[in-house]
Amino acid sequence: FNISLSLQQVTGYLDDCTCDVETIDRFNNYKLFPRLQKLLESDYFRYYKVNLKRPCPFWNDISQCGIRDCAVKPCHSDEVPDGIKSASYKYSEEANNLIEECEQAERLGAVDESLSEETQKAVLQWTKHDDSSDNFCEADDIQSPDAEYVDLLLNPERYTGYKGPDAWKIWNVIYEENCFKPQTIKRPLNPLASGQENTFYSWLEGLCVEKRAFYRLISGLHASINVHLSARYLLQDTWLETKWGHNITEFQQRFDAILTEGEGPRRLKNLYFLYLIELRALSKVLPFFERPDFQLFTGNKIQDEENKMLLLEILREIKSFPLHFDENSLFAGDKKEAQKLKEDFRLHFRNISRIMDCVGCFKCRLWGKLQTQGLGTALKILFSEKLIANMPESGPSYEFHLTRQEIVSLFNAFGRISTSVKELENFRNLLHNIH
Repeated sequence: FNISLSLQQVTGYLDDCTCDVETIDRFNNYKLFPRLQKLLESDYFRYYKVNLKRPCPFWNDISQCGIRDCAVKPCHSDEVPDGIKSASYKYSEEANNLIEECEQAERLGAVDESLSEETQKAVLQWTKHDDSSDNFCEADDIQSPDAEYVDLLLNPERYTGYKGPDAWKIWNVIYEENCFKPQTIKRPLNPLASGQENTFYSWLEGLCVEKRAFYRLISGLHASINVHLSARYLLQDTWLETKWGHNITEFQQRFDAILTEGEGPRRLKNLYFLYLIELRALSKVLPFFERPDFQLFTGNKIQDEENKMLLLEILREIKSFPLHFDENSLFAGDKKEAQKLKEDFRLHFRNISRIMDCVGCFKCRLWGKLQTQGLGTALKILFSEKLIANMPESGPSYEFHLTRQEIVSLFNAFGRISTSVKELENFRNLLHNIH
């Protein structure tokens, strides 16, 4: 079982960071993970509105996955709390009175003169913001009739049987066309393909820290998804029972140092890198959630207050983490070049968020969209530090603004990575027991 060796190789300091794997494991598995799981089971975070019917913008021959576990069961309207359904832009109870007017104005496509001055201003600001250049994802139009609420707890991310050429095609397009990579340098994506590793990694090491970080974020996301699939694998499917659990063989095929020719430990290190980036964003966004006006609004006052307290507790714990990633190392060079690089970074990432509409398995598409939107929101936060610092103490924050969609995806995406780190400990223990 060389995989235990692979996990031993995932140790010590991470490239481009001052943090080590063991510190993250302890912090995540014992301090953060249990509280984060509790928060994500609450009504505010479990319902995510998504349009799974958007056409693939890149190719037409998208084959739908017919496997039962690929299906997503949307919620009936009466299952979603009223507060969530009416609260696309809710910040506080005072703001609720503006909402219907705002939504009506948006539907009309222009600012209605009869609306109050404050509402007109809010509509214009929000419209301006949603078109702003800070968004790293092409968000779903959640007003579309095709957008539906999904209960994430009833549609968990796990192995669905969706694999083969279609799944490879998605990841190939992401890596080959969207990771700042010349076509001549092949990434060692397929564990069975050999001979390219040295060229690829010497090329990667030669990149500036920003482009290298972009590749590592995508690789970390890929690794995280593969950990989930290996940890929630369909082990038994009979008329008596359906059993999901840890599939050690599947985990080995994806991460074993020898089977993947050294690629597995690198993938897992990139997962930790992604963890640090999202952790840093959460520490930065604390002031947004600390404002007295902000509510996790579902309509259940007591539960909403308890959840906000839990959320702040989690974010303050994250802020106290001693070895945060220093994002000042990104885009720190010549101002003009840094701005162009940031814009390239944003456009590459937006493209990846659009590729998620090409995933043939609906459950994989749901979690792919949610996790890319979550990472996109984390990047938006990291690049909005000044705007966050200038937020007003009360009232809507126009300069820096997160929609409920962004908030739900940010925390659920981090919840997935946190789960991956915890699952690595489970796999370590399982492999230890086999020896």
